[in-house]
Amino acid sequence: MDSLKNGSFLTIFNSNTYICRFNTQFMELTEQAYRIQGVALTDLAQKYGTPLYVYDGEKILNQVKTLQEAFAGVNLKIKYATKALSNINILKLLKGAGTGVDAVSIEEVKLCLHVGFLPQEIMYTPNCVSFEEIQEAVQLGVMINIDNIPMLEHFGTSYGGDVPVCIRLNPHILAGGNAKISVGHIDSKFGISILQLKHVHKVVEAYGLKVVGLHVHTGSDILDADVFLKGAEILFEAATEFKDLVFLDFGGGFKVAYKPGDIATDMLDVGQKVSRAFQQFCTAYGRELEIWFEPGKFLVSECGYLLVTATVVKPTPATTFVGVNSGLNHLIRPMMYDAYHDVVNISKLSGPERVYTIVGYICETDTIAADRKLKEVQEGDLLAIRNAGAYGFSMSSNYNSRLRPAEVLLLEGKDYLIRERETFADILRNQTDLVF
Repeated sequence: MDSLKNGSFLTIFNSNTYICRFNTQFMELTEQAYRIQGVALTDLAQKYGTPLYVYDGEKILNQVKTLQEAFAGVNLKIKYATKALSNINILKLLKGAGTGVDAVSIEEVKLCLHVGFLPQEIMYTPNCVSFEEIQEAVQLGVMINIDNIPMLEHFGTSYGGDVPVCIRLNPHILAGGNAKISVGHIDSKFGISILQLKHVHKVVEAYGLKVVGLHVHTGSDILDADVFLKGAEILFEAATEFKDLVFLDFGGGFKVAYKPGDIATDMLDVGQKVSRAFQQFCTAYGRELEIWFEPGKFLVSECGYLLVTATVVKPTPATTFVGVNSGLNHLIRPMMYDAYHDVVNISKLSGPERVYTIVGYICETDTIAADRKLKEVQEGDLLAIRNAGAYGFSMSSNYNSRLRPAEVLLLEGKDYLIRERETFADILRNQTDLVF
């Protein structure tokens, strides 16, 4: 395994095993089946039905370890971005691995408390919420991260310096893949503009606020360590004027590989360069601070597979479509972000390849993957959509009154049902039935 290289396809001759791998994601192909942790994906589909989300728990733990090793030289705190995948069992797994969490709603805060995270392990970073929600978060004892001046003034009026607070700054750095996940530029709704820093200081001084943290987040799918360093320079300069800091939070945004030959963030390079700059800042600041990151996609994207069944193979004069029993109601990223997700026909281990466009069963343009080479698909074949762990189930819906799928977690070669498949009763559950 150590000999595998990014983008490679190698044969391990002494075990009759093939490894399909790009970057750090892999799915084992034996002579009998595609497997994760020795478990055949086709067996899981037969046991639980499709569509089905499957998560490789060992992959999540390995990603945590990678991040910890990359920043071994500094006082690192990992705050997992709950919004990426919020199943309580995934949260428990990450808690056991020693992470904290980042929550963006009061419901996510409560979810994290429910699974056992301590209030001080939770960073609450809301956007455009009412002050009542922030008050509730204060009562729950979590770290509050405020991203606009009016709310900072509300906070100062209510709490003064009695409740510590973090401030989210917008560094005006355009970074990230799709425009919808680039959040640190000047036109973004997120954060307080770095150009308004003097105003922030006036508010802090007027209310005697105790600012213990500063936060920046530029976006997702960031490859280059220099982008983090650029944000770090802005954050370091701002931090010199805040004397009570405990931590600096650099957000998340590490890129993962989505396709063969794709490039992921070089975590060792980022860790070394950012750690060195952070250590130099701490020396100048006069004491060691904690460095926080809020990875979501980096920790859970590659762990996830959405298993679907081919319901129809439909040739047209221009395209051969493969319709499946899922769609944008279960995985919206391809339609919302033009995201690429690798697709594998796990029912066919060999044979000829054909070019297909995989589409969902939603009454919209619902393209999962366009013009892809797959082993020849027949009705009833099982397809695995990869990199489906982050923002897959968590962004799913009941659009078209469709049911959401079950979720299964694999740990140490065992499969665990961590969410039951919805039923039609779930569609009706909260609706009232009037009599006319």
